[in-house]
Amino acid sequence: MQPTLSVVICVFNEEDNIEPLVRQLDQHLCNYDHELVFVDDGSSDQTLSHLKNLKHPRLRIVEFRRNFGQSAALAAGIEYARGEWIATMDGDLQNDPSDIPRMLEIARAHNLDMVAGIRQKRRDGMFLRKIPSKIANWLIRRTSGVYLHDYGCTLRVFRAELAKSLGLYGELHRFIPVLAHLEGARMDETPVRHHARKHGKSKYGIGRTMRVVSDLLLILFLKRFRHKPMHLFGGWGVLSLCAGSMILLYLLLEKMMGHDIWGRPLLMLGAVLFMAGLQLIALGILAELQVRTYYEAQDKKPYRIRHIHQPQLQEA
Repeated sequence: MQPTLSVVICVFNEEDNIEPLVRQLDQHLCNYDHELVFVDDGSSDQTLSHLKNLKHPRLRIVEFRRNFGQSAALAAGIEYARGEWIATMDGDLQNDPSDIPRMLEIARAHNLDMVAGIRQKRRDGMFLRKIPSKIANWLIRRTSGVYLHDYGCTLRVFRAELAKSLGLYGELHRFIPVLAHLEGARMDETPVRHHARKHGKSKYGIGRTMRVVSDLLLILFLKRFRHKPMHLFGGWGVLSLCAGSMILLYLLLEKMMGHDIWGRPLLMLGAVLFMAGLQLIALGILAELQVRTYYEAQDKKPYRIRHIHQPQLQEA
């Protein structure tokens, strides 16, 4: 029987947080038919042993062979979750399980596909967590056009069909709201509690801000050109090809008039622009073929249907 809610928790070296977290989840989710899906991301401590020793009837454990990262762990947990709704949260006791029922009821009451948390009164270090997070949130808002307050809060509630269609890989877990927006999700956000870490060490630091910037380039490409890459590569390719052709044509006329053009910087510029234009157009064609193969080989559709409305036939 399909449970109402699956809670996906990714853990890496969180041995001291496992038992108190499970107790809190049991306490606050007792009114829901739920399951707990823990993904052990290659922990080197006793995290996995603590999970196995719980003997919990609602507990499912996904064990990785090694550390693959948070995006891979989230993707695996979502894949193996069986619930109608999926909640994701951190395993470090900084998220509060008591917020999950309220977020689920908000999603149900307003017919939403995702409800994201906004961490209130964050209990993190100012320079290693809060400042990098503010910078990352500002960058994502400005470049993606998806205006949420806290992209880094792992505590979220999704419809299962949305969660399973996100296509998480690399380190795209930071951009889940943007990926959900690309799928046409209806989203909202709500304040959630945030606690100081009591056990273990944080896995995040100021270095993630630079990775956010690089991943933003991929997200911008996915948002604007994932279905039509030729519009990006072809547009710049035609522009470069035309500019190079005009320069080379001008130099050809100069040569025909008896002027020496060899060694002129303009000749090098024209040749580079001409060749770059040809390469960009070829890259666009190859990208279009790859997009076609992606959809046709897997029988995927380049659209998402929310609902099909049919008129009610009246009986005579």
